[in-house]
Amino acid sequence: MNIFVINLSGDVERRQFQKQQLSELGLDYKILNAISIDDINKETYKKHYFDWQRPLRNTEVACYFSHRSAWQKIINKNMPALILEDDALLSKCVPELLKSFTNKKNVDFISLEVAGRKKFISKIGENIVCNSKLYRLYQDRNGAAGYVLWPSGAKKLLEHESLNGIGLADSHIASCYSIKSYQVEPAAILQLCQCNNYDIPNILSNTIQASTVSHPNNPKVHLIFWIKRIIAQIKLAIHIGILLFFRKAKRRHIKLNKESFYKK
Repeated sequence: MNIFVINLSGDVERRQFQKQQLSELGLDYKILNAISIDDINKETYKKHYFDWQRPLRNTEVACYFSHRSAWQKIINKNMPALILEDDALLSKCVPELLKSFTNKKNVDFISLEVAGRKKFISKIGENIVCNSKLYRLYQDRNGAAGYVLWPSGAKKLLEHESLNGIGLADSHIASCYSIKSYQVEPAAILQLCQCNNYDIPNILSNTIQASTVSHPNNPKVHLIFWIKRIIAQIKLAIHIGILLFFRKAKRRHIKLNKESFYKK
């Protein structure tokens, strides 16, 4: 399976970390040059200013388009791929999991990640490799540091963009209700900034590109974003209400086996 690692060209430390981690796991990968804030011109930023439920920072716009470039590659190659942000910490189970996903049918998206927040998942899971289970994933806002995406899912994400604009990468995925998503448990990927929450050593410094955009204090602008947020919350409430009414899902934390994670 293809593996795309999203990495800013200037972040050598994270690139070297992924090289060492993935090599030790026996995984081939390709570096996907991340979009930086310098690549986002004012016209592009203005075009997407009102897309989300609040003004997007230029770092968030850059992050979204970095993931979008990976989605487009998946469509072009017509093959699923694991998409990793360069601060993703992997479990030793990842290679075996990826092999088991290669020929999986009728799926758009599999999250391997956990980030502390509860998720809506099916009550019963499918037994898979590495003493893991695969659950239907119905609602998730837990980051986008590590997930497997199929061409069908990538197309749905771009269709969602054409109708609703862009957003935070993980929130854009979460709000695309047409995607057939699954969750691996125990989680096999953790973002480094979450390590302390799971009593796992953070083996890299947290370097985050700072936003250079300020937002005007305009009441009319605030009203527009307030309305967009209310609409999004109504859609979410309807989605969750249907799940609970038919008793299809349960909201709970995803387990994680900290002993299985890569140690430098």
